[in-house]
Amino acid sequence: MILLTAQNISKTYMERKVLDDVSFFLNEGDKVGIIGINGTGKSTLLKILAGAEEADGGDIIRTNGIRISYLPQIPEFGDSGSVLEQVLLHLPKDLRQAKEYEAKSILEKLGISDQQRDISTLSGGEKRRAGIAAALIQPSDVLLLDEPTNHIDNETAQLLEDLLMKYRGAIVMVTHDRYFLNKICSKIVEIDRGKLYVCEGSYSDYLMQKAQREADAEAAERKNRSLYRRELEWISRGARARGTKSKDRIERFEALKNREVPVAVEKVQLQSVSSRLGRKTIEIENISKTIDGKPLITDFSYIVSRDARIGIVGRNGEGKSTFLKMLHGDISPDSGRIILGDTVNIGYFSQECESMDPSVRVIEYIRETADIVRTPDGTVTASQMLERFLFNSELQWNRIEKLSGGERKRLYLLKILMTAPNILLLDEPTNDLDITTLTILEDYLESFSGAVIVVSHDRYFLDKTANEIFEFRNGICTRFNGNYSDYAEKAKEMYADEAPKPKKENTKKERVFVGKKKLRFSFKEQREFETIDDDIASLEEQIAAAEKDIAANFSDYVKLQELSDKKEALETELAEKMERWVYLNDLAERIERGETE
Repeated sequence: MILLTAQNISKTYMERKVLDDVSFFLNEGDKVGIIGINGTGKSTLLKILAGAEEADGGDIIRTNGIRISYLPQIPEFGDSGSVLEQVLLHLPKDLRQAKEYEAKSILEKLGISDQQRDISTLSGGEKRRAGIAAALIQPSDVLLLDEPTNHIDNETAQLLEDLLMKYRGAIVMVTHDRYFLNKICSKIVEIDRGKLYVCEGSYSDYLMQKAQREADAEAAERKNRSLYRRELEWISRGARARGTKSKDRIERFEALKNREVPVAVEKVQLQSVSSRLGRKTIEIENISKTIDGKPLITDFSYIVSRDARIGIVGRNGEGKSTFLKMLHGDISPDSGRIILGDTVNIGYFSQECESMDPSVRVIEYIRETADIVRTPDGTVTASQMLERFLFNSELQWNRIEKLSGGERKRLYLLKILMTAPNILLLDEPTNDLDITTLTILEDYLESFSGAVIVVSHDRYFLDKTANEIFEFRNGICTRFNGNYSDYAEKAKEMYADEAPKPKKENTKKERVFVGKKKLRFSFKEQREFETIDDDIASLEEQIAAAEKDIAANFSDYVKLQELSDKKEALETELAEKMERWVYLNDLAERIERGETE
């Protein structure tokens, strides 16, 4: 059944046509990933589907009664109020009490245990997690998510992945997280120069289909070029449009001359831009750092090799960004020291993108750093560098105010690379960058002759770029050889015995309640738990049957009203069953852990 249809949608921003007469439909159960380079209209399409923004042309058709839950890139909360209150705020008042337990459970899983904290005290990553919880507890048939894994750590991304795998409705999400796309999505929609390209299958399937599409387009273009040359020769000999055949041939020539040529995305070639790095790089001697009473790193020593590829992981707030700031010299360790070699030239990509003058043109911003960069093969101009970083000649003369958030990040990254660094410190470089730019960055890092130290939650990116992982956890930095997948496997074994560890705090609290019994199902709950999956499946079948009956009796208004009422009653019952399913499954998990009442 089609839940949502976008029909002939067009949208223009500041003279840029981001969506050009595109159509798209969403079926029940679809899991759709929207991809494309920054500024192509991914978030715009999501906002239009959510009803948060109007299209310039076209229609959005929603099946009667469908419920949509939308997570924007920046979650919308009030200035004050507890986290729990704010998460429940967008629910109808009569649902808030019923949904409170589910909200607490999801917030707990996402790492927000103190739900009475004021929303204003949350960090950006914590607000992101609260926004995810708010979106997930909304009773919905369609979930719209804009960059759901941005600014959250790997552990939270994995938890979100698990939650979305269990979600029974349709999902449309904008994301650059390629592992996430591969795991969750069954359909990929690419936005490219205002048009949509739909691929059935996972992200891996999309890559194969896109490669074939580009190969077919290139083959067709070769044929067109050959035909154009022949027709040009014919025209040059002085063809006359007297006969019908000659007229047709001249029209074909004009069509060939004015054809749209496929645009090939160049791979960036910056491997020779870095400056020479001497033997001495960065030496870290017994550094420690504590912030607000929390130890972030304790007595850590390390010598960075000239070709190091270090990925840094850990939960939000464990000190990953602080470590990079210490290496860059923005803050000092409490004890110990960091020594830089004489030839070290650090390129530091901060998580907080530097302030840009919105009135400055793109090319002027880059020329502030360098007009040209020198390579063994010659010099490359600022304009050529911008082209290689997906800023075409038209975009280069745009003012920065016209760029999307992702395009500004891409521009900021290019500016850093143009300083010819020999050590790169990258703090969450994949946030807000599109997949094409990430691929360009990965290719660059592969051939970069200096050292790279990167903080990232992007598992795919770390697998491609790192050969050593530093894990920040409880004030200790632990080193693991290998990429992220190697680390994840080793960490799973290392921390297997620590699974109940987070319950230690709860155990202290529970000691107050002396003599409490272990949690267990009541007889009625046990019976309900055993049958609820079958009950839900039965209700879903009844709803599907009712939908078929509605389609078959569309002209019988009396029968149609009766069937619609029946379907609505079944959907209400299903929603209640789903809430019970969440409660009972969570209770079963707590019983299995041996918790007390």
